[in-house]
Amino acid sequence: MIRRAVGLSLAALAVASAAVRAEVHLVRKADGSAVIFNDVGSGWLVGGRAPTDAYLVERRAARSAFDDAIHDAATRSGVDPQLVKSVMLVESNFNARAVSRKGARGLMQLMPETARRFGVANRFDPVENIRGGVEYLATLLKLFSGDVVLALAAYNAGESAVAKHDGIPPFAETREYVRRALVAYRGAPAAPLGGGFRGMAAPAGRTPPAAPVRVASLNGTTVLTNVEGVDRVGPLLGRVR
Repeated sequence: MIRRAVGLSLAALAVASAAVRAEVHLVRKADGSAVIFNDVGSGWLVGGRAPTDAYLVERRAARSAFDDAIHDAATRSGVDPQLVKSVMLVESNFNARAVSRKGARGLMQLMPETARRFGVANRFDPVENIRGGVEYLATLLKLFSGDVVLALAAYNAGESAVAKHDGIPPFAETREYVRRALVAYRGAPAAPLGGGFRGMAAPAGRTPPAAPVRVASLNGTTVLTNVEGVDRVGPLLGRVR
């Protein structure tokens, strides 16, 4: 009876919170345990919809309460503060209490193992979270020789996934994550950046070289592409439907 009462209280809390924030969920796992999360990270919404590219550019350019902490951590790690802010925007929309379904928390959406790796004791502490996230981003940039595109892909999917696929992994979530981060960082359309899609449509036993990836516009749609001539009609790698 007590266990049932606690479960009902948690459910009521989740429903009440959802009514206010429209982002809190309770999921009952197969083992009977409950997971409460607010479904942010690359999946957060604005007014019930995915954020527009214009929103991303405007939001990243606006002042935030975390700009000083971003600048300090980025300066210490040698990372562009604007890139850090773009990652934070795409990860949590500057929500310091963000919790994802997978267990990522805080502004930079650190997973438990990433937090431990970089000595973050409290993932909800903005300064700690930013420091850990920036150090992780700096590690990825060094790992991929300063390649922003591959570092972003690894921040979302993990460095092992990028290494396994020799480029941006063929995951819709990661492709969209990288696209949004590039839109926020460079604007749309944006100049070409390093890195590329690899291992696609190649003869057996051969891996084509990576072509530079950029954010571009095709018939009014923002795309992530490594194909020149985006004004033509045709399939583009990373196109968002």
